[in-house]
Amino acid sequence: MAEVIAPGEVWLVGAGPGDPDLLTRKAERLLGEASIVFYDALVGPGVLDLIPSHARRVAVGKRSGRHSQDQASINALLISAARAGERVVRLKGGDPCIFARAMEEVAALAAAGFATRICPGVTAGSAAAASAAISLSLRGLARRVQFVTAHAQADAPLEMDWAALVGPGCTTVFYMGRAAAGEISRELIGAGLDPKTPVLLACDVSLADEQLVQTRLDLLPLAAQSTAPGKPMVIVVGEAVASRRHAPIAALLEGEAQGAC
Repeated sequence: MAEVIAPGEVWLVGAGPGDPDLLTRKAERLLGEASIVFYDALVGPGVLDLIPSHARRVAVGKRSGRHSQDQASINALLISAARAGERVVRLKGGDPCIFARAMEEVAALAAAGFATRICPGVTAGSAAAASAAISLSLRGLARRVQFVTAHAQADAPLEMDWAALVGPGCTTVFYMGRAAAGEISRELIGAGLDPKTPVLLACDVSLADEQLVQTRLDLLPLAAQSTAPGKPMVIVVGEAVASRRHAPIAALLEGEAQGAC
């Protein structure tokens, strides 16, 4: 039975990594019932096409260096729409509860007296692994999977316990990792991770122009430069990446790095 959005109710809906076929059936139903949809910059165009013509669309996306709305303004817009009796969908790229500031919006709405519900979505880390035909967990190699945000304030170092990220049998997925690729490589190696640890870079995950680059940790900065600039990037680090069946480009990148020396 389809979900019914009550007037004044807000749903935080996961839009997945971009491919509309990866949207959940529940998410698609909720879009069909919304009277207004607030959507992020990373929501794929195919997903936006599923928003019915009767629903108003409001872009509130935030991208690194290009913020159209700050979080307080987004909270205020959601509260205003709920107060006006709208059936509100807040459409977030990936999963609303993974690096999407969902709880800030839930708390703001709750303080204003409005109910919020959440519809999960496929997160970019899982979609990247699926595109590369690897498993983030792997018996005997990867017993733990950890998601980490690599986003920091401009020119500020990442504040992480790097030693905690290099435990044995672990796959680490860095979100928003493009600008921090060099720091990720340097800090993980400095914390004891083997420079030859396999790495997967994924841009525009699940979309037609998706890029997948397999390399190793010490070549990560060079590999990041080989991808299309400005695209959102997920970086997967761990031995599980070595299970990828496609030919890696690590040897090619290593040759380029040596030639540049």
